[in-house]
Amino acid sequence: MINFPERINKLYSLLNPCRLCPHECRVNRLEDKQGKCRCGKDFYVSSHNLHFGEEPPISGFSGSGTIFFTNCNLSCVYCQNYPISQLGNGNKSSVQELADMMMELQKNKAHNINFVTPTHVVPFIVEAVFKAREKGLNIPLVYNCGGYEKVETLKLLEGIIDIYMPDAKYSSDENSLKYSGAQNYWEINKAALKEMHRQAGNLILDKNGIAKKGLLIRHLVLPNNIKRTKEVLEFISKEISPDTYLSLMSQYHPAHQSFKYPELSRQVSANEYKQAVKTANTFKLTKGWKQEL
Repeated sequence: MINFPERINKLYSLLNPCRLCPHECRVNRLEDKQGKCRCGKDFYVSSHNLHFGEEPPISGFSGSGTIFFTNCNLSCVYCQNYPISQLGNGNKSSVQELADMMMELQKNKAHNINFVTPTHVVPFIVEAVFKAREKGLNIPLVYNCGGYEKVETLKLLEGIIDIYMPDAKYSSDENSLKYSGAQNYWEINKAALKEMHRQAGNLILDKNGIAKKGLLIRHLVLPNNIKRTKEVLEFISKEISPDTYLSLMSQYHPAHQSFKYPELSRQVSANEYKQAVKTANTFKLTKGWKQEL
């Protein structure tokens, strides 16, 4: 049995000084000070709806109940959702309103509640889940994040989050700092992925192919091997599990500030993506979602 009040108190304590995520800005967010995520004592939601564009086990046939949070603890120069994640487009919300959104999405037959960019608002999410569960929320919860997570915070989500859906962005700390403003991303990401797998295990699907519990890792292929795909996939296979559900994404296109970087100013080529698929197969990462170019 989860002691929600205790978990909620511990999470809110991480806001003063703020050390929810690896940036450890150490500002007092309870006094509305803002760190790298540009979020203080309040949180903002861009939208909540049934989403059919996620991976098949997440969207299924009824849709994923996505709640898009405004702002982010990363600052990716190529972010395709930058009006939400970096420009702050969204509406101030409350914990009760967030709980109501979850119940509305469940009523509308969502397969799950999908928290998109949740890292900087975890305390509010867990308090809202507590309220929603008291009203009958019983569908899986998805933690859809950029992979720059603190193990300390993740441990406070154990037993609450059913499905972890993180990015594995880079195996180069130089690139993670240059393109996403994240120091030491590679070591932090590896530790986070291991903790998520410890909690949730490999992805489990029901008889209809809908995810019920487990880990789904996303890797967006960038042009010029900026993300150093080989090292990322080798780590997943050897240190997480070769049975990991891998979403190998090909949809990169220049957005936001990417045109300032010549190496990011074009789409991924068919050959680059085919090489990434070949690498995944080499490491026996055959479960998952791969696209065609």
